[in-house]
Amino acid sequence: MSTGNDQEKTEKATPKRREEARKKGQVAMSKEVPSVTILLFSLGTFFFSGYWMFANITDFLKKTLGNMGTTTFNSSSIYRVMIESACHFFLLLSPLMISVLIAGIAGNILQTGFLFSTQAVSPKFSKLNPVKGIKKIISLKALVELVKSLLKISTVGFIAFTMVKKEISTIPLLIQMSVVDILTFIGKISFKICFYTCVALIILSILDYLFQRWQYEKDLMMTKQEIKEELKQKDGDPAVKSRIRKAQLDMAQSRMMDAVPQADVIITNPTRLAIALKFVPDEMAAPKVIAKGAGYIAEKIRNIAKENNIPIVEEKPLARILYKTIKINEFISPDLYKAVAEILAYVYKLRGF
Repeated sequence: MSTGNDQEKTEKATPKRREEARKKGQVAMSKEVPSVTILLFSLGTFFFSGYWMFANITDFLKKTLGNMGTTTFNSSSIYRVMIESACHFFLLLSPLMISVLIAGIAGNILQTGFLFSTQAVSPKFSKLNPVKGIKKIISLKALVELVKSLLKISTVGFIAFTMVKKEISTIPLLIQMSVVDILTFIGKISFKICFYTCVALIILSILDYLFQRWQYEKDLMMTKQEIKEELKQKDGDPAVKSRIRKAQLDMAQSRMMDAVPQADVIITNPTRLAIALKFVPDEMAAPKVIAKGAGYIAEKIRNIAKENNIPIVEEKPLARILYKTIKINEFISPDLYKAVAEILAYVYKLRGF
């Protein structure tokens, strides 16, 4: 069975995979959405402020050309006229430039949200690989881009041809019109062409975004092995976790064994179980289990008890109950008071208390 990259990518991307891709700047994004947004905003700007822009340009040209006969041309006057012209045209174009800037930003934010990543533009030598470059040229994505470009050209050409064809009978009459009427006619035709082109490009951008989204999800898909590796990294390597648990258990057992010499009595099964009890009448409300164990641990508890002269009492039923129901460092339950009290009394009697 193949593993790793040889496996088929059949699993949906995990949230971690999506987050990593986003950090790298890899998101589902259509270039057509910002383009059509810019076109829409530009069209709206011309529609609402076109008359103001045209009137200001006309007034500026009248003023500039009217002063030509009284102006002495030298380097300073020419420089002044150039600066005034540049400032005036910058002021006229500022609504268009601002709308284009807002549209470009909005077109991207609508698709990806607020995203800033330097990894997408950072230089990579792998991008210079000619084999990968050829693969990109003959890929499905490249074919879609070609079809999309041809479709855009065809759409714009068809719309322009249709609009002009409708007005073909009016074109000969332009000779009899004033300059203002001619410019108004050209402006109306241009606006119609841009408007219908914008509608067509909106449809195209929606289709392109859906394709980019599908391609993005397809590229993010993972193999079952990659899912397993990610879960292993998230939850930790089972072998490492096992070693950690073993180390923690060893430390807990070590602390437990250190407490055995403080016990008053060891209750056994007699060989399989061992429970160490401690009771200080003035400090404790009831006897406490300070250590317990089975098998090898029980044997170690008994050995430590023998080394420290701690009484060992064989009481099978009580040992089983204490081992199963009482945790380490917990007081015994009230239903065991009588049985434990009898054993402690026996121990105290042995010690001469």
